[in-house]
Amino acid sequence: MDVKRVKDYLYWLYYQYQLVTCSYVLEPWEQSMFHTITVTVLAMVVYTAYVFVPIHVRLALEFFSQIFGSRPESTV
Repeated sequence: MDVKRVKDYLYWLYYQYQLVTCSYVLEPWEQSMFHTITVTVLAMVVYTAYVFVPIHVRLALEFFSQIFGSRPESTV
C-alpha cells in the first residue's frame, strides 16, 4: 500500500470518528477532554477483557468438559 493512501485512510477514519461522536462541534479544550475520557474508557475495557476473558474461557472449558464426561489431564 502507498503511504499516502494509508495516511488518507487514517484521516478518513478520524473524520468518521468525529462525525459519529459529534466532537467536531466542541471547542479545542473540550475535544481534548472528550478524547482523553474516550481513550481512558477504551483502555480500561481492553485491559479488563485481557485480564478476565481468558479466566472465564478456561472455567467454561472446565465446566463443559465435566458435563460431557471427559477427564481432566493429570497434573502429576
